Amino acid sequence: MRSRSNSGVKLDNYARMVHQTILRHQDPVTGLLPGSPDQPHAWVRDNVYSILSVWALSLAYRKNADRDEDKAKAYELEQSVVKLMRGILQCIMRQLDKVEKFKYSRSTSDSLHAKYSTMTCATVVGDDQWGHLQVDATSLFLLFLAQMTASGLHIIYTQDEVDVVQNLMFYIEAAYKVADYGMWERGDKTNQGITEINASSIGMAKAALEALDDLNLFGAKGGPGSVVHALADDIQHCQSILTSMLPRASISKEVDAGVLAIISYPAFAVEDMGIVNMTKEEIISKLQGRYGCCRFLRDGHKTPKEDPNRLYYESAELKLFENIECEWPLFWTYLILDGIFINSPEQVQEYQEALEGILIKQKDGIRLVPELYSVPPEKVEEECVNPHSVERIPMGKCPLKWGQSLYILGNLLSEGFLAPGEIDPLNRRFSTILKPDVVVQVSVLAESEEIKELLLKNSIDVETVADIHPIHVQPSRVLSHIYARLGRNPRLGLTGRPYRRIGVLGTSKFYIIRNTMFTFTPEFIDHQQFYLALDNKMIVEMLRTEIAYLSSRWRMTGRPTVTFPISQSMLTEDHSDLDPAVLATLKKLQDGYYGGARIQTGKLSEFLTTSCCAHLSFLDGKGSGSMSRHEEAYDDDELDGDGYVHELRCDDEADDLAQYLDHLLAHAAPKKAKQPAAGGLGRFKAVATKTKEMVTLKNKAQNLDVHDVNMYLSNKLFRSRQPSLNLNLPDKSVPEETQVPELSVPTDSGIPRDASGAIDHSALALLLKDMQSLQDQADILHILFKDKGMDWDTRLHGKGTTVRSLLTVLYEKAGELKHWSLIRMISGMLKKKVEELDSACSDLLAHQKHLTVGLPPEPREKTITAPIPPDQLSALIDEASDNNISVAILTQEIMVYLAMSIRTQPSLFSEMFRLRIGLIIQVMATELAQSLNCSGEEATESLMSLSPSELKNLLHHILSGKEFGVQRSVRELDDGVSPAISIHQIGYAGTTKSERAGISKLKSDMKMAEHRLSLTDPFKEPRLSLTDPVTESIRSQSLEIENIESGRYRLPSIESLDIPESIPGVKDTRHGQWLRRRRLDGALNRVPVGFYQKVWKILQKCHGLSIEGFVLPSSTTREMTPGEIKFSVHVETVLNRVPQPEYRQLLVEAILVLTMLADVDIPNIGSIIHVEKIVHQANDMFYKDQRDLGAEEHILEKDPATGVCKLLYDSAPSGRFGSMTYLTKAVAVYVQDFLPSGSCAVQ
Repeated sequence: MRSRSNSGVKLDNYARMVHQTILRHQDPVTGLLPGSPDQPHAWVRDNVYSILSVWALSLAYRKNADRDEDKAKAYELEQSVVKLMRGILQCIMRQLDKVEKFKYSRSTSDSLHAKYSTMTCATVVGDDQWGHLQVDATSLFLLFLAQMTASGLHIIYTQDEVDVVQNLMFYIEAAYKVADYGMWERGDKTNQGITEINASSIGMAKAALEALDDLNLFGAKGGPGSVVHALADDIQHCQSILTSMLPRASISKEVDAGVLAIISYPAFAVEDMGIVNMTKEEIISKLQGRYGCCRFLRDGHKTPKEDPNRLYYESAELKLFENIECEWPLFWTYLILDGIFINSPEQVQEYQEALEGILIKQKDGIRLVPELYSVPPEKVEEECVNPHSVERIPMGKCPLKWGQSLYILGNLLSEGFLAPGEIDPLNRRFSTILKPDVVVQVSVLAESEEIKELLLKNSIDVETVADIHPIHVQPSRVLSHIYARLGRNPRLGLTGRPYRRIGVLGTSKFYIIRNTMFTFTPEFIDHQQFYLALDNKMIVEMLRTEIAYLSSRWRMTGRPTVTFPISQSMLTEDHSDLDPAVLATLKKLQDGYYGGARIQTGKLSEFLTTSCCAHLSFLDGKGSGSMSRHEEAYDDDELDGDGYVHELRCDDEADDLAQYLDHLLAHAAPKKAKQPAAGGLGRFKAVATKTKEMVTLKNKAQNLDVHDVNMYLSNKLFRSRQPSLNLNLPDKSVPEETQVPELSVPTDSGIPRDASGAIDHSALALLLKDMQSLQDQADILHILFKDKGMDWDTRLHGKGTTVRSLLTVLYEKAGELKHWSLIRMISGMLKKKVEELDSACSDLLAHQKHLTVGLPPEPREKTITAPIPPDQLSALIDEASDNNISVAILTQEIMVYLAMSIRTQPSLFSEMFRLRIGLIIQVMATELAQSLNCSGEEATESLMSLSPSELKNLLHHILSGKEFGVQRSVRELDDGVSPAISIHQIGYAGTTKSERAGISKLKSDMKMAEHRLSLTDPFKEPRLSLTDPVTESIRSQSLEIENIESGRYRLPSIESLDIPESIPGVKDTRHGQWLRRRRLDGALNRVPVGFYQKVWKILQKCHGLSIEGFVLPSSTTREMTPGEIKFSVHVETVLNRVPQPEYRQLLVEAILVLTMLADVDIPNIGSIIHVEKIVHQANDMFYKDQRDLGAEEHILEKDPATGVCKLLYDSAPSGRFGSMTYLTKAVAVYVQDFLPSGSCAVQ
C-alpha cells in the first residue's frame, strides 16, 4: 500500500474539517443544512455557500488523487453536493405557483421563500412573516447550478426540471427593477420591512443569467432540448443599473460589505475595473475594523444597544449604533478569495494573517470562523469615543457555515490544491478584461421593388424582403411571442416567459427556428400603437441610439446585425424619393461610422458567417415534458396541416403562433411577379382548408399584434387596402386654399340644437361630411367623444360608424400629413399608450430616480417611487393631468425620452433624484415663449406642434445644461400646420458669452396662469394647459360649445401660459440668462455636487431647516448617513414643496451659503433656521442697494407669489451685486448671535 503524500495528508485534514463543520449536519433525507443546532431552518443562501467547500474539496481530491480511495472520496463528496442542490430544487418545485405568479406581479407575497424545513423541504414561516423576497439567494443557487454543471456534476435529471430552471431565470431576469429584502433579509436598514433595490441582488442575478445562457443542463450528454436561454437585454439592464448604483448598495445603505460577493468571487458581475476598485476601497475605508467588516453603517444587529424584544428600529435610534456595529470575519474570506483571483499575494497574506488571529481554535485543532464580533456592553461608551480600540467578543453561530466554507475554499486555492479556473469553469473571473471594439453590421431592406429602385437612384444597393429568401424577416413582437413559449410546461402550471418586448441586443442576432434562418427588425420600427414611429427623424434618432448602445454593450460571440427595413412611410409625401433624414442616415451608414460606432453595411446573406446566431430548439416540435419529435422537413409541396408546433398548444396565443409559423414556412418561397395571382390565391386556400380553424395568416398575424403584415410577407395576396369610411378628407395634391371652401353652414346658425336647446348630436355628426378641415372634424369628434363616448354610433355611413372608427381614420390622415398637435390630441382621445411606458418608468426608477407627474404643488403632483402596472400608470398620469388629454400624452412621451436618455447618457442625471415631468413640460413651454418672443398660447401651441424628434431634442438640450437657441424655421409650411422650429446648440467660436446664451430677452418670471376662456383663432390648434390654475372650476364645468366665425366649431382653450412682455428698449441678450438657468435647474432638481452631504453636516449644528413652513429636522441625521440616496430624496422632497423653480433655486443657494458654517468651529447655530427669511433679507438688501443706485421702480418689480425682486432672480451668483454676495450678508446677519466674536467678518 502506497504511503500518503504530503498533499494527500493536508487534503485529509481539510476533509476532516469539512466533515466536522459542515457535512455532519447535512440531513440524510433532503440533503439540506440547518442554520444551527437550535435553528433547524435551511436558508437557501447559506446552504449554497456552505456546500462550496465540499464541491471544491471533491475537485481537489479528483485532481490530486494518490490512490483509488481518493477517487471514491471525490465521488462521495460530489454526491453530497448534488444532494444538497437537488434538495433546494425540491423546495423550489413545491412553490412553482409562486414562481408563476411572481413573473407577473413581482410582489413580496408571491416570492419564493428564503428558508425551508431541513427535514421536509416544506415552508416554515408564512409569506408575510419573513423577508422572503431575496433575489440574490435564488440567483446564487442558479449561478452555482451552472458552475457545478459546467464542472461535470449532474444535478438536473428531467426535462421538467429544465423547465423549472428556465422559469427561475424568468423569476430573476427583472432583478434590476425588483425591490427586495436583500442578502441581510431586512430591506431598508430601519428594519421596518421596507423593500428596496439592492446592488447585491442585481449583480448576482446578472451573473446567474450570464452563466446559464445557452448552457446545457444535462451536461455533455444533453441534446438541444435541455439548453436554457437568457435574454441579453435583461443582462445589460442589470449591468447598467449596477454601474449607476455602485459604490452605493441601495437607497438606504451608502455602502454594504455584501457587495464584495458581486464585485469579486463568486459573481464577478461588474465589468468596469475602476468601479470594482472604487467600491472595494469604499468598503474597506468605511466598514473595516480589527475583527472583520461591518455589514453596513449603523447596523444594529447583535449590538449591546439593540432591543432584542422587537424586530424593527425607531428611525432616530440608528444613531445609537454608530461606531459599535458588529464586525464579521466572513468578509475577510471574500477579500482573501478576491486577492487570489486578482493575483495579489500581498492581499491574500494580509487578510489570511488577520483572519488567523481571530478564528476560534478547538481542542481537536480545527479552526472555526465565528459569525461576528460584538462590543462588550460595559465598553460601549469607550468604543463610541475611540472606534476600534476595545477588545470584542465573538457572538452568534460558531462556526458560521457560510464563512467556514469560504475560509476552506480560500485555503485550498492559496495552497495550490485548486486553480481558480477549476472552481470557475464558466470563466466569470475574466469579466473585467477589456473587450475588442464592436463592429455593428447593418443590413438595409426595401419593403418593395419600387423602394428598391428609389434607393438605387441614390446609389444605395439593397435587397427587398422577397430577395433574401430563404432568410425570413419578422417584426420583434414575433420574437417576443416565440420567447413566450420558452419554458412552458402545462403539467407544472408554468406558462413560460411573460410576453415582453425584446430589446435591440435580442433582435441583432440571427435565429435558427425549426431549421429556418430568421432575423428580426428592431423594436422601435414596430411602434404600432403610438405616434413616435410616424416621425422619420425620430426613427433615425432611435436607430442612432440603438447602434451606439449595441457598440458599447454587445458581449456575445459574433457581430451584432441590425435589419433596417425601408417602408412606404419613409418616403416623401409624393412617394417620389426618400425622406431626406432617412437618406442622409443611409449615406452615413455607408461611410462606416455612425452614432460613435463602426458600421459595416451589406446584404444579410453576407453577414451569416460573421454574425451572432442563436438556435431556439424549443420550437422544434418538442412537446413539453414529452419525448416526441417530428423530423420531417417543411416543404412547399408536402405540408402536414397539423404542423410541427400544433401539439404544443396551451392556449389561444400559442395556437396563433403555431399556425402563424406553420403558414409562414409553408409559403416560404417568394412569389414571382409573373406568376398569376389566382394560382397564389388557390394555393393559399388549399393550405388554409387543411388547418383546423380556416384561419388566414393575416388574422393570425393580427392576433399576434403584427400590424404591418405587408412588410414581412412577400405574398401580394395580403396587399389589400383597408375599407374607407368615406370621411371627406383633404387631398394632398390639391393646394391648401382649395381644401377649405366656405362652408354651407351659416355663421349665425350656431351648433345644431334640438327643440329643448340641447346639442343635436346626430345633426352635428352629419356636419362631418361637409367639413373639409381636419381640425374642424377633430373638434366635432371631440364634442361627440366628450358627450356621447367612444362607441356612440354616428350612423354616418349606415350602422357601425362609431366615433372611435372615425377618430382612427382621422388619426391616420393626420399621421400622413404630420400634423403633430392633432395627432397628439387624437392619440389622447383614443387612449393610445406608449407601448413601453411601464418599462420606461421602471428604467428611470431602477436608476434610483423618483418620478412625479402632473404640475406642482401636491396633491395634484403625483409621485411614483416603485414600478406599477401599465394600466395603473396610465390612470395615474390621466388623474395627475386633470384629464387634460394633451398634458397626459406629453407626459407619456417625455417619460419615454427620459428613459432613452438615461440608458445612453446617465451622466446627464447626476445629482437629480426626482424627475418632475409636469414641471419639465412647463419649462419647455416657457423656453419656447421666451425664445420665440411669443405669448403663452402660441408657445403651448408650438410645443404641441413639435415633431417627436424636435421635442426630444429640446428636452435633451434642457437636460444637458448647455446654452441653446430656438428659432422659427424659415421655410413656409402649409397653412394650418404650425411653423417648424429648429433647436440648436450655440457655437463658441467668435461669440461673446452673452451672445452664446442665444435666448431672447426676458422681462421677468412667468406669472402663474390666469384663467382665460378665450375663443381662439380658428386656424390654431387646441391649447395645452401647462400652468398652475387659480381655481379648478373650469375643469369641472361642462364644455360649452360656442359658435365661431366662418362656421368653424372650436373648443374653448382651458388654460394657456401667460408670459409677460420683455422690457422695452433693453437689447442686452445677457438679460434673462440667470433667471432661465435658475428656472431650468429648479425644475430639474439640479443641485451642486456634494450639496446633500453639506446639508447633512449643517443639520447636525441646528435643530432643523425650515423651508416655506416645511421643516427638515436635525433628527433626520440620526437615522440617515450623509451619502444615502434616501437622505438626498428626503431633502429634495422638502425643497419640492416650493412650486416656483427659480425661487426654489435661490433657497438652494441660501442653504449652500449656510453649509459653509458647518466647517466653522462652533457647536451649534441656534434652533430652527428659516431659510426663506434669509432669502427675503438678502432681497431687501438687494432692493435697497438698487434703489440707492437709482434703479427705476418698474425694473425692481417684485414677484407677487414670493415677494422676491425679479431682478435678483436674474443676477449672477458672483460679483458686487451677485445673489451669493447678498445671501452671504444675510446669513451673517441671521446667525451673528451664535458666532464666536471676531470669527466672521462680512466683506
